[in-house]
Amino acid sequence: MAYGVHAYADDPRNASILIAVNDQLMPRDKAVVSVFDSGFVLGDGVWEGLRLHKGGIPFLWAHLERLYEGAKTLDFSVGLTPDALVKRIFDCLAANGMTDGVHIRLMVTRGIKATPYQDPRVTIGDATIVIIPEYKAPSPKPDGISLFTSTIRRTAPDMQDQKLNSHSKLNCIQACIQAAKAGADEALMLDPQGFVATCNSTHFFIVRRGEVWTSTGDYCLGGITRGNIIRVAEAAGITVRQKNFSLTDVYGADEAFVTGTFAGLTSVREVDGRKMGHPLKGPGPIPGEMTARLAGLYRELIEAETFRP
Repeated sequence: MAYGVHAYADDPRNASILIAVNDQLMPRDKAVVSVFDSGFVLGDGVWEGLRLHKGGIPFLWAHLERLYEGAKTLDFSVGLTPDALVKRIFDCLAANGMTDGVHIRLMVTRGIKATPYQDPRVTIGDATIVIIPEYKAPSPKPDGISLFTSTIRRTAPDMQDQKLNSHSKLNCIQACIQAAKAGADEALMLDPQGFVATCNSTHFFIVRRGEVWTSTGDYCLGGITRGNIIRVAEAAGITVRQKNFSLTDVYGADEAFVTGTFAGLTSVREVDGRKMGHPLKGPGPIPGEMTARLAGLYRELIEAETFRP
């Protein structure tokens, strides 16, 4: 069972799903990769989370562009054309009889290594491609989630580039552990200068006096949902500021929410024990007026931009 923004209700249908491991469909309990796989040995790979919505996948090509760009950055070939990969994804869904309410984890690693060593030149064979589709419906907390500001910072591009959606997520895992130990649902992470960057698995927004603020994006993944929220807000005439801001700005915000492919927009109830709400007016309803409006605009965009083969 996941927690916080990734909470969901267990679905018994997932016990019998078929998982695509390269060109083979395997039952859940038999779907394995080699202990010599680059992803297992080193976290050497890239991944995407996708949603199946009414027979299609919203924003599919934006996700695939990020996946292929990540593989290019890590200097390995996915081994399939984008069209062939799309076919494999939908073939896997069809084999499972899935049409809606499904979360898909698409993972691509460098492949099998001749020996457990980091040098990519000891990789033998092609990339490993795994597709895990599961029936998953978000089960958000009706009163929103809580965040805890982690001491683990997001790193600059010359360290570990946060724009790379790689399997190596130890900084995010460490931040998540800190938040869990503090009793919070997710971690808020700062950049090297101490400005707010993002959360450990979602992107962070605040609402201040009718404006929507988010970080510059310099120290976070190029989120597909994040970008779409900015897009629909600006199209609706809502002022969006991508800027540096501090925890003081967060604590004094009217509303806060996080975004991600799995749950869309999720309201934030409190950060570091401070309830969200205008300093003079106090906490408002959950979700807040702006959060609810953006969630509606985002749902409309999903309907307009879902790819169906």
